[in-house]
Amino acid sequence: MVQLVGSLRKELADSLYTCKVLVVGAGGIGCELLKNLVLTGFKNIEVIDLDTIDVSNLNRQFLFQKKHVGKSKAQVAKESVLQFCPSANITAYHDSIMNPDYNVEFFRKFMLVMNALDNRAARNHVNRMCLAADVPLIESGTAGYLGQVTVIKKGLTECYECQPKPAQKTFPGCTIRNTPSEPIHCIVWAKYLFNQLFGEEDADQEVSPDTADPEAAWNPEEATARASASEKDGDVKRVSTKEWARSTGYDPIKLFNKLFKDDIMYLLTMDKLWKKRKAPTPLDWTQLENKGENEGKGNVFLLFISFMNIISLLILNCSSASPQEESPASGLKDQQVLGVWGCCQLFKHSVETLRSELREKGDNAELVWDKDDPAAMDFVTSAANLRMHIFSMNMKSRFDVKSMAGNIIPAIATTNAVIAGLIVLEGLKILSGELESCRTIFLNKCPNVRKKLLVPCVLDPPSKNCYVCASKPEVTVKLNVQKTTVLSLQDRILKERFGMVAPDVQIEDGKGTILISSEEGETEANNSKYLSDFGIRNGSRLQSDDFLQDYTLLINVLHTEELERDVEFEVVGEAPDKAPPPQSNPEEVNSITNGNKDSAQPSTSSKAPADEDDLMIVDSDEEEGAPSSSATVTSGTKRKHSDLDSDKSSTKRPRTDPSAAAGDEDDDIIALD
Repeated sequence: MVQLVGSLRKELADSLYTCKVLVVGAGGIGCELLKNLVLTGFKNIEVIDLDTIDVSNLNRQFLFQKKHVGKSKAQVAKESVLQFCPSANITAYHDSIMNPDYNVEFFRKFMLVMNALDNRAARNHVNRMCLAADVPLIESGTAGYLGQVTVIKKGLTECYECQPKPAQKTFPGCTIRNTPSEPIHCIVWAKYLFNQLFGEEDADQEVSPDTADPEAAWNPEEATARASASEKDGDVKRVSTKEWARSTGYDPIKLFNKLFKDDIMYLLTMDKLWKKRKAPTPLDWTQLENKGENEGKGNVFLLFISFMNIISLLILNCSSASPQEESPASGLKDQQVLGVWGCCQLFKHSVETLRSELREKGDNAELVWDKDDPAAMDFVTSAANLRMHIFSMNMKSRFDVKSMAGNIIPAIATTNAVIAGLIVLEGLKILSGELESCRTIFLNKCPNVRKKLLVPCVLDPPSKNCYVCASKPEVTVKLNVQKTTVLSLQDRILKERFGMVAPDVQIEDGKGTILISSEEGETEANNSKYLSDFGIRNGSRLQSDDFLQDYTLLINVLHTEELERDVEFEVVGEAPDKAPPPQSNPEEVNSITNGNKDSAQPSTSSKAPADEDDLMIVDSDEEEGAPSSSATVTSGTKRKHSDLDSDKSSTKRPRTDPSAAAGDEDDDIIALD
């Protein structure tokens, strides 16, 4: 007779008692996961999270209370979970998982790693570390009501980077507020700002740096002291952005200096944020005004914009044309990119216009952002562009900003709970030595034809073309060697695109020329030089090593002068939406449908626009012959390895076999993004 300890076999229960596991992320999924682990019987747990607790986390991250605001998520999560199981041995790290201290040897300490992350960069890094350490990884993510859990094991399954990911559509809150790296981050921030000033306030849409954040000084002793101080009054006092703006009479210059000067100067005090990032540059209204940037062209253009806005409103009110239709003149105007001073003037004018609209509506009135409202669109365009300039990004036209502005997927506490339970169930299979029974499981918003919300799929084998887990990772990059600098190669290609943390690059020229060194200052003089200055040309090969990730990538350089405008490089053969080759056996395709997700700043935070269970599938829809990469989806897309933000998702490959459509019942998966 099988001996049981609770609901588990004694051998498995003993394994839980002795094994050591790592949880990366202590946010939406992480809180639920830590609780599940200790209640299941896990005794040795280490948890790491860079983030601190914000008021907006309290509606779903149940291990945190109001008195914890401003404290380390990892530390408070540990203390809260110990109340469930005081005998558990939990170690908490308030740090980034991408810190070099957490090397391959660190990962080898664990029998199992569980991700509860909210961004792609950290997911890529943990994926590579687990591959290097040969430790099983359970990846997860959620996006609203959708979620996914999958298992990654070196040599047996696809790794997180085996399938190309689409551009990120949802972003961590800490990225929006503190470390934007793409124009879309600034556009989302500007939309949040509109609501904070003129619309319905939402704690999840805060735009200012957290003044209670212990990371500000990056002094552990000071952080502890500040956390203790915040505990005394059980709260961190905050002033509503809208209340402050009202107290100034919505003065556009005071708003400007707070948002683009004072808040940026505060961000600069968070020293550690800027060790590996370019620091932002604050703007001062008076200095810009005195400088008279663009020799007053901003004013002229502003008058033109105002005139066109009036004309647009007259057209909308006096004709039956669709509000989305624009005249050729408007289109030309919208496609121009303003200078910094032009954006300043546009910001001032839009604030004054929106202030007047608020006053007309009366006390406690609220405005709703609408892309077809000229003043609202001008506000978002100007605010987003000013923030882009501060963080050294190329500014965008009004047309581009309008087309990029999208919706943020909310975090749902129930989704986090379901996914966290599924993570534990997959973990129990791994510890039982039943890796072959592990599955990728998708949580859908609506039941499918078989009335199932949970859809399991067989794990896919590793991709032979993966530039991470292949035996000899190799890629071809198309770029202009006469225009691409060494710094661009390092930051935009190696770090941002290929997810390296501290790359060393050597030119395969027979001399072993070192192009980039991870040792600080060693090759800094090369940064501003072009690749062609080092003899790199069409056909050159570069070997890039990241010793922290124990990862080597061979890069073939393909020189071209025909890249599209604003495109710095292309990875040859990369096609996220490319269809797979025709199936040799149509019946294999006729199986389960499923979905998946995707989302980048180095952080283990789970605080995001879209964030981070204990359900047993009794009546499985699974068909053993159907790997998840072959599963069909009516929409023509499939969600693939979670970047669902610890809460988020990704597109996959479209169906190519028409016969599969007719026979597949589970074809109502909603593909995100």
